[in-house]
Amino acid sequence: MPAVLDITALRSIVAVADQGGFHRAAEALMLSQSAVSQHVRRLEKAVGRPLVRKDGRASRFTPEGEALVGEARRILAAHDDALRRLGVGDPRESLVLGSTEHAADELLPRVMTRLQEIFPGIAVRFRLDRSSRLNDAVDRGTLDLAMYIGDPVDAPAGLSVHAGAIPLTWYAAPGWRRPADAPIPLVVIDSPCTIRRRALRTLSDNGLPATVVGEAAYLAGVLNAARGGLGVALVAGLGAAPEGLEACGDLPPVPPERLYLRVRSGSDPRLLESAVGALSEVLVDDGTPAAG
Repeated sequence: MPAVLDITALRSIVAVADQGGFHRAAEALMLSQSAVSQHVRRLEKAVGRPLVRKDGRASRFTPEGEALVGEARRILAAHDDALRRLGVGDPRESLVLGSTEHAADELLPRVMTRLQEIFPGIAVRFRLDRSSRLNDAVDRGTLDLAMYIGDPVDAPAGLSVHAGAIPLTWYAAPGWRRPADAPIPLVVIDSPCTIRRRALRTLSDNGLPATVVGEAAYLAGVLNAARGGLGVALVAGLGAAPEGLEACGDLPPVPPERLYLRVRSGSDPRLLESAVGALSEVLVDDGTPAAG
């Protein structure tokens, strides 16, 4: 069985570092000193090496202990952030929004702010995922609103709408140049992905050979590969260029991608109306009327 770093034990070793010793750490955590010591021993057993050594009447972290304290801080921050996003410990009623990663940094804050105004006292949370999984979550009732791209999903009248479109732009590292006598290298999200399909089809329709040189499960991986000069990426965006990338003007333009909104059955009618209103400020018109 692989080693496990217990969250409670990690809190204890961070408290020892922050409070300057086991006695003060125990007081801060409202535990006995023996319990804190036991937590540290548990971590030593998990990592297989000493973390604290006696230095006279005081205790000092070993180099491995210092390293573990740094890792513990990162683990606890991620753990506590996850609980906050899930609303654990928050007694308020919540609305859960879902969005694809594409342009989420522009879409989600606007919608969340608007919903907090319309539904005061309700916690608004979010989830990033693939379009198909977002729609499945709406069907199960675990997601109140999905913002997704791709093919529209059939839904009863009043529960779904085409809200507008997101511009698509080719981006690459500064100084990147399109190969003269070789296929255009693309970095993309792994299949199935609507924007991946659009990138390949657009280049093919324009007689430009292309090859996928890199795939990633998430948008961050695609952007990092493009920053590294591995290839060009088609990115949905409504604001400034992603950090470390610039637009490629010598590739064919790609029409904007439609964004759809869908709410779960039984939701407050103001939910869809408010989200559409918030997004109307940033989405572009793709030439087709919005439809429910």
